Amino acid sequence: MTFDDYYRYFEKILEDPEKSDPYNQEDYLNYTKLNFARLKRWLGRFEPSEETKSKIQSIQDYQHWVVITEPWCGDAAHSVPQIYQMVKDNPFIEFEIQLRDSEPYLIEDYLTGGSKSIPILIIRNDVGHDQLVWGPRPKGATEIFEQLKMQNVSKDNIVEEIQKWYNQDKGESIQKEILQELFK
Repeated sequence: MTFDDYYRYFEKILEDPEKSDPYNQEDYLNYTKLNFARLKRWLGRFEPSEETKSKIQSIQDYQHWVVITEPWCGDAAHSVPQIYQMVKDNPFIEFEIQLRDSEPYLIEDYLTGGSKSIPILIIRNDVGHDQLVWGPRPKGATEIFEQLKMQNVSKDNIVEEIQKWYNQDKGESIQKEILQELFK
């Protein structure tokens, strides 16, 4: 699906959550409401750096950027709109979203430590070969997650600390990590 389709998918879920499993469950619905607000906020506030714009615009060969995600995913609420904003103006980049829990179950080929962690960004060249796989979150957020998990901090507190990290980072790490790998 396109980014616009993904946005409309959020709206559809929130309009009638009873029709969509797992969104008919209160926790998933609450995550999705919060994530849609975050996604909209990043669309309004996030501006790629001049370096990012320049490097992304320098791509003159077709690339297919596929993000595996789900609306309930907290990390995706930050990463997906930022990645989309990075590439949306380059006509050589096709941006696509695949839902983790729907066919063709692309996530099965991109497990993180054996788990279906999302979001995952796959950048493919014009013949469909993977050039880069990134995710499920920037290194700084991953470090916080792993450190707090080792300290047996509650899930709610981990989520809160990662949220603070994303707000302070403002998308800088996502840009740097993707550009460093893509332009080696």
